[in-house]
Amino acid sequence: MSLSRQVASPGCAEASAHPADRSDGINGPPAPAETSAAPPLRSVHTTNFPALLDQLGISLLVTTYQAGKLVVLRADQDHVNTHFRNFSKPMGLAVAGDRLAVGTLLEIGEFHNVPAVIPKLEPIGRHDACYLPRSSHVTGDVQIHEMAWVGDELWFVNTRFSCLCTRSAIHNFVPRWRPQFVSALAPEDRCHLNGLGLRDGQPRYVTALAESDQPAGWRANKKDGGILMDVTTNAVLLRGLSMPHSPRWYDGRLWVLESGAGGVGFVDPHSGRYVGLAELPGFTRGLDFCGPLAFIGLSQVRESAVFSGIAIAERALQERACGVWVLNIQTGQTIAFLRFEEAVQEIFAVQVLPGRRFPDLINDNAQLISDSFVLPDSVLDEVAGSYRGPGSGAC
Repeated sequence: MSLSRQVASPGCAEASAHPADRSDGINGPPAPAETSAAPPLRSVHTTNFPALLDQLGISLLVTTYQAGKLVVLRADQDHVNTHFRNFSKPMGLAVAGDRLAVGTLLEIGEFHNVPAVIPKLEPIGRHDACYLPRSSHVTGDVQIHEMAWVGDELWFVNTRFSCLCTRSAIHNFVPRWRPQFVSALAPEDRCHLNGLGLRDGQPRYVTALAESDQPAGWRANKKDGGILMDVTTNAVLLRGLSMPHSPRWYDGRLWVLESGAGGVGFVDPHSGRYVGLAELPGFTRGLDFCGPLAFIGLSQVRESAVFSGIAIAERALQERACGVWVLNIQTGQTIAFLRFEEAVQEIFAVQVLPGRRFPDLINDNAQLISDSFVLPDSVLDEVAGSYRGPGSGAC
């Protein structure tokens, strides 16, 4: 494969290089404030990566809690444009139609695509979606992990309380399910519940790092104590996994990442065993699909007690990568990849945005947000014609 390297100066939002900071722990604290001395983020990608995004008609969203960024990967002629937005420890992502939710350190931010704003974005005529903030829900520090829309409900993994939750207008969260082996709700991260997968539009699968009912009990057996569970039956479908993440039902198969081994695989429907499809050069976490392709997040993982003793951490540092790998799900062959260099070392979520080739998300442009309004269609006729935008109900 041939490679293309993208580099930019610190602080530039419309390029492939940005400053980022390191952190410690499995999910890390919020990233420190950037300084002018922070090193630029560099990315390298295979030359076919932008053409792949363009042919599929997609872009990708990637969260890196370690660097405090939401990254939009967009094809821009012969290179991938890595577009960064700042968040406090961004983790889970959920997309449904024009709705996008981002889970962060203390809250869930909800963003909606507002087509009327697109003509205001530079470069003019380039964008096909613009997500503006609609609401923010304070969860508190629940160590939020994966999220998913179930109709109008937003479900999320509350790792600190070892349960699945939904949002509430009154409460920080509403517990909806927890493993039977967890005896009580407590802010103790007993099993490190982390992954959430839907099937037929309903919550169905979760991953956890251990069957533990003790505070931080998952740490004692992280090498091979991981499990995959069925939420509807409370059955443990797989045991003996190394730090599993990202359960997904796709193309008639139940997929899961065996992160501690750098693996991606599926559950054999006959034997009920894990079948490895491929091993990649990083801690696999974050998974989405488009057609016959899987988009998988890789983290380099730090030298720390949390990651000690697992297979991927025993590889030489130069053999571990951070980025997004693209695999053919039928052959396990790597089709393309984008690798971050230097500053960014960990990724959490990878999300395909179907039908959005060059989107933007605005969370720091006060003027644009303050002057953009979305109103009900029923009152649109009352808005002066010169203020009506091309999108229904927007001005």
